Amino acid sequence: MLFKTDENLHEEVAELLRQNGHDAVSVYDQGLRGHADEDIADVCRREGRVIVTQDLDFSNIVAFPPEDYAGIIVLRLHDPNRPSTLAAMRRLIPLLASEPLAGCLWTVDDVGMRIRSGGQP
Repeated sequence: MLFKTDENLHEEVAELLRQNGHDAVSVYDQGLRGHADEDIADVCRREGRVIVTQDLDFSNIVAFPPEDYAGIIVLRLHDPNRPSTLAAMRRLIPLLASEPLAGCLWTVDDVGMRIRSGGQP
Protein backbone atom coordinates (compact mmCIF):
# COMPACT_ATOMS: atom_id res chain seq x y z
CA MET A 1 0.00 0.00 0.00
CA LEU A 2 0.99 3.61 -0.48
CA PHE A 3 1.15 5.89 2.57
CA LYS A 4 2.03 9.48 3.38
CA THR A 5 2.78 10.41 6.98
CA ASP A 6 1.94 13.92 8.10
CA GLU A 7 4.45 16.29 9.65
CA ASN A 8 3.02 15.72 13.14
CA LEU A 9 4.30 12.13 13.12
CA HIS A 10 7.77 10.85 13.86
CA GLU A 11 9.79 9.75 10.82
CA GLU A 12 9.88 6.27 12.36
CA VAL A 13 6.20 5.84 11.44
CA ALA A 14 7.02 5.92 7.72
CA GLU A 15 10.04 3.69 8.36
CA LEU A 16 7.88 1.15 10.23
CA LEU A 17 5.46 1.04 7.29
CA ARG A 18 8.36 0.53 4.88
CA GLN A 19 9.77 -2.27 7.07
CA ASN A 20 6.41 -3.98 6.70
CA GLY A 21 6.47 -3.89 2.91
CA HIS A 22 4.62 -0.65 2.22
CA ASP A 23 5.60 2.38 0.17
CA ALA A 24 5.62 5.18 2.73
CA VAL A 25 6.82 8.76 2.39
CA SER A 26 6.49 11.69 4.74
CA VAL A 27 5.50 15.26 3.99
CA TYR A 28 9.14 16.07 4.81
CA ASP A 29 10.33 13.72 2.06
CA GLN A 30 8.27 15.64 -0.48
CA GLY A 31 8.93 19.18 0.78
CA LEU A 32 5.33 19.61 1.94
CA ARG A 33 6.07 20.63 5.54
CA GLY A 34 3.89 23.57 6.55
CA HIS A 35 1.44 23.12 3.68
CA ALA A 36 -2.29 23.37 4.35
CA ASP A 37 -4.25 20.19 5.08
CA GLU A 38 -6.10 20.62 1.80
CA ASP A 39 -2.80 20.64 -0.12
CA ILE A 40 -1.61 17.49 1.62
CA ALA A 41 -4.96 15.83 0.95
CA ASP A 42 -4.84 16.77 -2.73
CA VAL A 43 -1.36 15.30 -3.13
CA CYS A 44 -2.47 12.09 -1.38
CA ARG A 45 -5.52 11.84 -3.61
CA ARG A 46 -3.44 12.33 -6.79
CA GLU A 47 -0.82 9.80 -5.66
CA GLY A 48 -3.35 7.29 -4.31
CA ARG A 49 -1.73 7.42 -0.86
CA VAL A 50 -3.32 6.79 2.52
CA ILE A 51 -2.96 9.78 4.84
CA VAL A 52 -1.56 8.91 8.29
CA THR A 53 -1.83 11.81 10.74
CA GLN A 54 -2.57 13.01 14.25
CA ASP A 55 -4.37 16.07 12.83
CA LEU A 56 -8.00 15.77 13.90
CA ASP A 57 -9.07 18.00 11.01
CA PHE A 58 -8.78 14.92 8.79
CA SER A 59 -11.56 13.34 10.91
CA ASN A 60 -13.97 15.90 9.46
CA ILE A 61 -15.77 13.81 6.83
CA VAL A 62 -17.39 16.90 5.32
CA ALA A 63 -14.03 18.56 4.63
CA PHE A 64 -12.26 15.27 3.83
CA PRO A 65 -14.83 12.69 2.62
CA PRO A 66 -13.19 9.29 3.13
CA GLU A 67 -14.58 7.95 -0.14
CA ASP A 68 -12.38 10.46 -2.00
CA TYR A 69 -9.16 8.96 -0.64
CA ALA A 70 -7.15 5.74 -0.64
CA GLY A 71 -7.77 5.95 3.11
CA ILE A 72 -7.34 8.22 6.09
CA ILE A 73 -5.78 7.07 9.35
CA VAL A 74 -6.07 9.46 12.30
CA LEU A 75 -4.17 8.63 15.48
CA ARG A 76 -5.93 9.96 18.60
CA LEU A 77 -3.53 8.99 21.33
CA HIS A 78 -3.62 10.28 24.91
CA ASP A 79 0.13 10.87 24.80
CA PRO A 80 1.36 10.98 21.19
CA ASN A 81 4.98 10.37 22.12
CA ARG A 82 7.23 8.24 19.93
CA PRO A 83 6.74 4.93 21.82
CA SER A 84 2.94 5.15 21.99
CA THR A 85 2.68 6.24 18.36
CA LEU A 86 4.84 3.36 17.18
CA ALA A 87 2.89 0.93 19.41
CA ALA A 88 -0.39 2.09 17.85
CA MET A 89 1.06 1.64 14.37
CA ARG A 90 2.31 -1.86 15.24
CA ARG A 91 -1.24 -2.75 16.34
CA LEU A 92 -2.83 -1.55 13.13
CA ILE A 93 -0.31 -2.84 10.56
CA PRO A 94 -1.63 -6.44 10.70
CA LEU A 95 -5.15 -5.10 10.08
CA LEU A 96 -4.11 -3.59 6.75
CA ALA A 97 -4.43 -7.03 5.16
CA SER A 98 -7.87 -7.81 6.58
CA GLU A 99 -9.83 -4.57 7.07
CA PRO A 100 -11.06 -2.14 4.40
CA LEU A 101 -9.01 1.03 4.13
CA ALA A 102 -9.72 2.51 0.69
CA GLY A 103 -12.53 5.03 1.08
CA CYS A 104 -12.49 4.67 4.87
CA LEU A 105 -11.51 6.71 7.90
CA TRP A 106 -9.67 4.75 10.57
CA THR A 107 -9.55 6.41 13.97
CA VAL A 108 -6.96 4.75 16.18
CA ASP A 109 -6.76 5.40 19.91
CA ASP A 110 -4.79 3.90 22.77
CA VAL A 111 -6.88 0.72 22.99
CA GLY A 112 -8.59 0.16 19.67
CA MET A 113 -9.79 1.45 16.34
CA ARG A 114 -13.00 2.57 14.65
CA ILE A 115 -13.55 2.25 10.92
CA ARG A 116 -15.95 4.55 9.14
CA SER A 117 -16.71 3.72 5.53
CA GLY A 118 -17.09 6.57 3.08
CA GLY A 119 -20.69 7.63 2.65
CA GLN A 120 -21.65 6.01 5.96
CA PRO A 121 -24.01 8.21 8.01
